[in-house]
Amino acid sequence: MDTLSIIKALSNETRIRILEWLKEPERHFGPQSHMPADCDFQGGICVGAIADKAGLAQSVISGYLVKMQQAGLLESRRHCQWTYYRRNEEGIRQFIARLQDCL
Repeated sequence: MDTLSIIKALSNETRIRILEWLKEPERHFGPQSHMPADCDFQGGICVGAIADKAGLAQSVISGYLVKMQQAGLLESRRHCQWTYYRRNEEGIRQFIARLQDCL
């Protein structure tokens, strides 16, 4: 875990909001109609839905999501033409624990 990468990923208001939204995906996005019933990626939200809610282009949101995934804050799963993202709760817990230890 690279603490600095996570801090950089969190240094953008929209990326923080995305993490907040993904904490309660049903509340903020509703059911994901594109996700097949047999998909085991519960809580995943497609990039398009996140872009719509943020009011930004999909390409911008995709870049944000990749940065957050590389930092360990998100997990992703591709299914057909859609990519779904959800919070990496274990990665977030580790980051918080590391911050508490360091600071």
